[in-house]
Amino acid sequence: MAQIHPTAIVDPAAEIDAQVTIGPYAVIGPQVRIGAGTTVGPHTVIEGRTTIGRDNRIFQFASIGAVSQDMSYGGEPTQLVIGDRNTIREFCTLNLGTMKEEGVTRIGSDNWIMAYVHVAHDVVLGDHTVLANNATLAGHVRVGDWAVIGGLSGVHQFVHIGAHAMIGFQAHVAQDVPPFMTADGHPLALRAVNLTGLKRRGFTPERLALIRRMHKLLYRDGLTLEAAVAAIGALRGSVPGGDADIDTLLAFLASAQRGIVR
Repeated sequence: MAQIHPTAIVDPAAEIDAQVTIGPYAVIGPQVRIGAGTTVGPHTVIEGRTTIGRDNRIFQFASIGAVSQDMSYGGEPTQLVIGDRNTIREFCTLNLGTMKEEGVTRIGSDNWIMAYVHVAHDVVLGDHTVLANNATLAGHVRVGDWAVIGGLSGVHQFVHIGAHAMIGFQAHVAQDVPPFMTADGHPLALRAVNLTGLKRRGFTPERLALIRRMHKLLYRDGLTLEAAVAAIGALRGSVPGGDADIDTLLAFLASAQRGIVR
């Protein structure tokens, strides 16, 4: 049987695994599903059509699954889906999706979401990301695996942040940030390759050299975007394991909606 504090209010219709722990004064709505090993801290509210996977740790005072803050939202049956092993710290707000897209806000697995983070409607957050304190993701933002967003940063709606990208402290992110890159400053500017993060994740020296070459083609050689894309594509087959990195960057550039940060 789930460990539910006697002061918690859990709707009988909620689907709570027997290995879930729910703290004092938490409120769990009728359409909530919570997987094994997840802990819910005191005073947390989980509502809406929210599905939470296994072994998540949700700290006190979080608001999970509240309706979208989009003024056009009309009560449609939208969802919030959260994966496994995420840490969600105090006072975070994660909202349901809207019908402007698939109707789902998606959080992957193994993410580290610090205090006061806001994840708005229709956001898609990958795996292994870090969102530092007070990072704010507006609606329809996409964040790739292993990306890091610095504290007090705001990400404009529809912006895409690529896998392994690093956003510096207090950034205003209004354009897409390609994979593997570091961006910071006011106004936001692309600084370099995120070498520290990539080394921590086991990228070989050869792959790192390839990514630095792609960065140079995209940002330093004075090429048009079209010419840079062609030159990056021509690097295929040059480094063992590097084609996946090339494909990651080219797919991101092909789907960029707001232009890439310069």
